[in-house]
Amino acid sequence: MDNYIDQLVYAFSAIKANIPTTLMIIAVLWGINIVNALVGYRLNLLGVYPRHLFGLIGIPCFSFLHAGFNHLFFNTIPLLALITFVLINGWHNFVCVSLIIMLLSGAAIWLFGRKAIHVGASSMVMGYWGYLLVDAYQHPSVITLFLGVVCVYYFGSLLFNFFPREERTSWEGHIFGFLAGLAAVFLAPYVCG
Repeated sequence: MDNYIDQLVYAFSAIKANIPTTLMIIAVLWGINIVNALVGYRLNLLGVYPRHLFGLIGIPCFSFLHAGFNHLFFNTIPLLALITFVLINGWHNFVCVSLIIMLLSGAAIWLFGRKAIHVGASSMVMGYWGYLLVDAYQHPSVITLFLGVVCVYYFGSLLFNFFPREERTSWEGHIFGFLAGLAAVFLAPYVCG
């Protein structure tokens, strides 16, 4: 019993310790969006444009760009929690998981997405969510199960992002982000050591 309590205490202390890092990442996203707004959102040309050579540059860039402040705001809310949760396993793991999600989802959007410029951190939101859920199943521990339950309880409505509701919403980014998060559970130990 004490071991379970120790693990939960560790998880809560890690969450608390990771809040400044999470806030720094969110501040970078907001800073990029402010610059993007000042130039009339021209930076969004660096998003993923499927099956065009120039669209390849969007694979590492699209998650940092947003269509507006409203778009970024609604990504910020789940990112605050999900980034903090993924950071529990350390900065190295977080960077590795983030790169896998960004590159795999961006490449899948480039290969299979509809003709539009795809931008936004929604694929990262869905990727982190999928990563945390499958990690709880693949590597059950008090911490992973706790995080999985929190993800299902508070962010279960993210499932509705798989279904297109608006023409301008990159539901492909949501689906491919989620699948990339699932892949990250299996790839991260091999890719990042």
